[in-house]
Amino acid sequence: MPTVMLTGAAGNLGRAVAEAFADEGANLVLLDVKRGNLQDSDRQLFIATNLLDPANVQAAVDKAVQRFERIDVLCNIAGGFRMGSSVHETSDKDWNFLLDLNARTVLNTARAVVPVMLKAGGGKIVNIGAFAAQKGAAQMGAYVASKSAVIRLTETMSAELREKNINVNCVLPTIIDTPENRAAMPDADPKRWVAPAALAEVIVFLSSDAARAIHGAALPVTGLS
Repeated sequence: MPTVMLTGAAGNLGRAVAEAFADEGANLVLLDVKRGNLQDSDRQLFIATNLLDPANVQAAVDKAVQRFERIDVLCNIAGGFRMGSSVHETSDKDWNFLLDLNARTVLNTARAVVPVMLKAGGGKIVNIGAFAAQKGAAQMGAYVASKSAVIRLTETMSAELREKNINVNCVLPTIIDTPENRAAMPDADPKRWVAPAALAEVIVFLSSDAARAIHGAALPVTGLS
């Protein structure tokens, strides 16, 4: 059975993706800063991880390999969103927060996980971009830049790794239907958003052998919106 590593595993999307892979019989390595409701079992290992600390990420990967011997799939789900400032008014704090959480986390996991996949002879990597990152948008400069970086990293890693039997792709969701988004946008219709379970199904597909011919894709997942 495959071993799947998820970052941001305690969040709404992380839990949905973990459940979808569990239904497929996968071993799960769940990374997040806090455990939340995540449990350990014979096929599931939670590791408290600061994704911005390369040594901490490497230690988590080493622990995962010690437990399950390999990492077949990496899903970079950890990320964040902020908006509201014009580019010339964006603080260093917001800029660094979004670039770190959305892009640097991908870099840190790639450094630790890709060598494991190369040694094993292949693997699948799925990153979380954003539909909004395909072009600039007012008051979203730092967010769009950080998620655009994820798309470009995906394409670059794919070009570097496709000949090594490693597929690297990303999904581009619109608004995800979470309790936090419903609270923030009470007048919106969440039926038009992307359900976490639906997005998880796309991620599972891109991680499967059925997607073996897909490399460097940035796949829009837009629900009804």
